[in-house]
Amino acid sequence: MAAWYARPVSGTLFVVATPIGHLDDISLRALDTLRSVQCIACEDTRRTSRLLARHGIRASLVSLHRFNERERLPSLVERLRRGERVALVSDGGTPAISDPGARLVRAALDAGLAVSPVPGPSAVTALLSACGLPADRYVFEGFLPHRAGERRRRLRELAGERRTLVLFEAPHRVLDTLRDLGEVLGPRTLVLGRELTKRHETILRGRVEEVAQQLERPVRGEITLAVAGAEEAGRHDEPAARRLRQAWHEALQQSGGDRRAALRSAARDLGLRRAELYRRLAELGETPEG
Repeated sequence: MAAWYARPVSGTLFVVATPIGHLDDISLRALDTLRSVQCIACEDTRRTSRLLARHGIRASLVSLHRFNERERLPSLVERLRRGERVALVSDGGTPAISDPGARLVRAALDAGLAVSPVPGPSAVTALLSACGLPADRYVFEGFLPHRAGERRRRLRELAGERRTLVLFEAPHRVLDTLRDLGEVLGPRTLVLGRELTKRHETILRGRVEEVAQQLERPVRGEITLAVAGAEEAGRHDEPAARRLRQAWHEALQQSGGDRRAALRSAARDLGLRRAELYRRLAELGETPEG
């Protein structure tokens, strides 16, 4: 049956979103595009082959991952120059979004070639739609740094962010990341999605420490996290307000009444910028400056 949308044009790189888990979560347009191209550049040919077999598609596959992306670019761009249609897919979700493919997209654009998105599944929007946190405005941070010190430093930079924070994390690091989230951001609401849309899909919701306790060990599967923003936490979280007041008063006492020094000390302990701590203290009726 003919599709209602326009058929792909020649010499175009199609950035095709594919299922993050359930193989039937793919659009009719994506299937039509994958059938029509001369080549599919994919992260893992085995995973893409399973998707194509599920939908009865035969196609020429070229592996394109972070270890060979640079060396594969010239030949793929040359195929596009010759007028071929090339699809770019990742192992799941949208290519170039915390996945390989960004270099190919840039190379095609730099060469004056057409790049067309074929949108679809995303772990980010999948979790946001089911997490119960504000999603009209959010921040996608991708993967946090692997090293503990750098990770905590980045979380301190994000501590004052008022929008919902969305993260990806590897299963072998997620417990460390949850610990750091709790220590740096405080007892915020967190939603953890594991293996979204797959048979063993798990969505856990609660305070950071509660979610960590509910996770089965060893942790397996792909992880997406949604964390309440500072504004949401401040609006609904009395324990967080008590913790902030306590840190401020302790720092004030230790500084001998030096409010500027106390503000610096409390901000460091809470993982907040001084300006953000000042604002929150003022909202709570405290007086950060004499």
